[in-house]
Amino acid sequence: MKIEKFELERLLSQYENTVKYNLTESGIHPFTLEELLSEEEIKKLVSLRMGYGQANGSIELREAVSRLYSGADLDNVLVTNGTAEANFINIWCNLDPGDELILMVPNYMQMWGIARSLGIAVKLFHLREELDWGPDLEELKNLITPQTKMIAVCNPNNPTGAVLSEEAMKEIARLAQKANAWLYADEVYRGAELDGKETSSFYGLYDKAIVCCGLSKAYALPGLRLGWLVGPKKAIKECWAGHDYTAISSALLSNHVAALVLQPEQRMKVLKRNRQIVVENLAALQDWVTKHNKLFSFIPPRAGAIAFLKYNMKINSTELSTKLREEKSVFITPGDCFGMDRYLRIGIGSEKEYLLAGLDLFDEVLAEIS
Repeated sequence: MKIEKFELERLLSQYENTVKYNLTESGIHPFTLEELLSEEEIKKLVSLRMGYGQANGSIELREAVSRLYSGADLDNVLVTNGTAEANFINIWCNLDPGDELILMVPNYMQMWGIARSLGIAVKLFHLREELDWGPDLEELKNLITPQTKMIAVCNPNNPTGAVLSEEAMKEIARLAQKANAWLYADEVYRGAELDGKETSSFYGLYDKAIVCCGLSKAYALPGLRLGWLVGPKKAIKECWAGHDYTAISSALLSNHVAALVLQPEQRMKVLKRNRQIVVENLAALQDWVTKHNKLFSFIPPRAGAIAFLKYNMKINSTELSTKLREEKSVFITPGDCFGMDRYLRIGIGSEKEYLLAGLDLFDEVLAEIS
């Protein structure tokens, strides 16, 4: 097994904590526990004994997660160490060497690297900018063969912030069903829609649909390293067997806090706070892009704390990102990490003053380039 370098995560882990302004962050300004929990809840938290906890996730947490998916119960849920572990387990347990995975792009490319390292053939179908980052469904249809064993999507999408229409979701589910392939949906930005209308889940559209989600993005709690898989009970049981070989269990503290966060009233408070941050920052970014409208354009994201900007300059995206980081201590994700030069992914989930300060320094680099 040869593991390919995960270019995006390697780049981020090298520099995101060494710059003054990290605008690569794809989540929302994280909570402190004091902001999130009551004094009574914090008191209970510090009195917990630090055992392993339940390997597949606490009963309270799995019940809370299952309530987010129509028709699911706690046995449809496996709690994982973030969505990164969920993605790995899904590939490892459901695909074999020689199988085909059809992957939506642009995308967070973890699954691409995992699958290829396991001897799985990866084919790509595209979201098209000329379709407002909608899917090329004809391309997807033409890619399917008898070897296709999984179709994987990211909805809402990273890095574009696009959201699939109900019609597109149903067509993707129909194509997966016709091929008798797994349908896997990364839904980690579900709940971070800017208009407040929560995206429908792929869970339940097809009896071989598996979805993953977690608390790192829409919920602004990446430090809990808490994710989950929701799918058919037999498939979830088999993924749990894979979980025994990876992390065995997720952190007891994280399970406890997550169960509190996902109670209906608290969940709504968390999502409302996060949505307000992103809506305000998106308006600020739009003003900045308008000021530089000869250099930048973008389709505003419908969900998530990221914007995917197209630029009109004769400089490679990694070179531009490196120049900005080395000269101004501002870090922005190059489009090269998504196989798309001449684009930049900018995080808009930080505190507004922080975002504006980083963009002011970007102005200085643009003046030098021009």
